[in-house]
Amino acid sequence: MTISAVIFDLDGVIIDTEQVWEDVRRSYVASYGKSFLPDSQDRMMGMSTGEWSTHLAEEVGVPRTPAQVADDVLGQMALRYKSDLPLIPGAVETVKRLGERFTLGLASSSARVLIDQVLATAGLTDAFKVTMSTEEVPRGKPAPDVYLAVCDKLGVTPEDCAAIEDSSNGLRSAAAAGMAVIAVPHGVYPPAADALAGAALVIDRLPDLTAEAVAALR
Repeated sequence: MTISAVIFDLDGVIIDTEQVWEDVRRSYVASYGKSFLPDSQDRMMGMSTGEWSTHLAEEVGVPRTPAQVADDVLGQMALRYKSDLPLIPGAVETVKRLGERFTLGLASSSARVLIDQVLATAGLTDAFKVTMSTEEVPRGKPAPDVYLAVCDKLGVTPEDCAAIEDSSNGLRSAAAAGMAVIAVPHGVYPPAADALAGAALVIDRLPDLTAEAVAALR
């Protein structure tokens, strides 16, 4: 087996938005006099749009339907992205460098409208052969659905792929799909030990990742 494709996560790997997501969703919930549950932040990392909006509506108690919650929060996120896109230093260059050797895909928990906006702003729209949101598959991360769907559209098997992830649910999703998992742990939101244990390679910074290191995973 050899690695022929690399599938990137978006949030926490290419853009550093976990804090933005937390700030926007906490402020939104607070505007209705509600608060996150103790495990809300960890649970929502990797969830699809339908899943986290349902969590905020039905478990946290925001008095809006899940669809309304999603529209509200995504609208606020899009405004933030337009004014200030928090690209991780070296991420764009790393994507382009790995794209010279591997076919690239993207498997994100962000909504399609946000994925397209980020890639357009970052100049990466043409870098990925396939991009998918977890809102386009039955289950979000940690289920493997989005990674398996990207593999299918790329015409490769999971064994042919490396996945680059930062969060617990993302790492679990890629591992469940049967990929060689590369972990880039987030400094503020580090992954759980069990999720990190499933990674074949752990790096401190995305720019440190070389094509040779990826190829050596198989």
